[in-house]
Amino acid sequence: MSVEELKLSYFFENTESFAVPEVFEGVEYPWEALQKATQIVDERVEEKKLQVNEGTLAEGSYLHGNYLIGKGTQIHSQVTIEGPVIIGENVTIQSGALIRPYTVIGNNCVIGHGCEVKHAIVGNGAKVQSFTFAGDSVLGQGARVGSGTIIANRRFDQGIIGVKVGDMYTKFGTDFFGCVLGDFSRIGANSATLPGTCIGPYTWVFPLTRVHGFVPKETRVSTSKELKLHPE
Repeated sequence: MSVEELKLSYFFENTESFAVPEVFEGVEYPWEALQKATQIVDERVEEKKLQVNEGTLAEGSYLHGNYLIGKGTQIHSQVTIEGPVIIGENVTIQSGALIRPYTVIGNNCVIGHGCEVKHAIVGNGAKVQSFTFAGDSVLGQGARVGSGTIIANRRFDQGIIGVKVGDMYTKFGTDFFGCVLGDFSRIGANSATLPGTCIGPYTWVFPLTRVHGFVPKETRVSTSKELKLHPE
């Protein structure tokens, strides 16, 4: 496999500045980083039965299992965190959010009200807005996922996930994978990405858009449907 557009370096810069930079070390493709993250969370948190929260936990929120949560992080009421997880510094997790096992969240992130984040890497400064599902995904630094967006992480036929770039189809070797969202890219509200979607950096997906496959960097993506008004 030698598709340059699918390599980690196409989507993400300055990976050494991530809160847990080791998840990207020795990794050639983004989906491999999720496997690496699972290994690191196991080594640093699960195997040591670590339960360290240096942030603030509001009344009515729950920490289950093992976790490492950095300084300045604010966990609002009615949040559920299912370990093992690693959460960086100065993160805001708003009320009703669910963080599921083997998620790694960088520094200065926002996880919105009612979000579900499952087995994902969330880059420094990224924001996942209210009522969003982000499963088995890698989100770059400064990325934005708008309210109500679904990052689907499993094919309808439960088959192996992959993506086509040009004439070459690349399989990821897993039946669970959501989206690669490059640095500073944005997905507008109430959009959906199909499993295996790869969106390059500095790309904007406008609201109410269904996205699949490979989307190059510095691209604007929107639907062509027009609003029709019918008089009574």
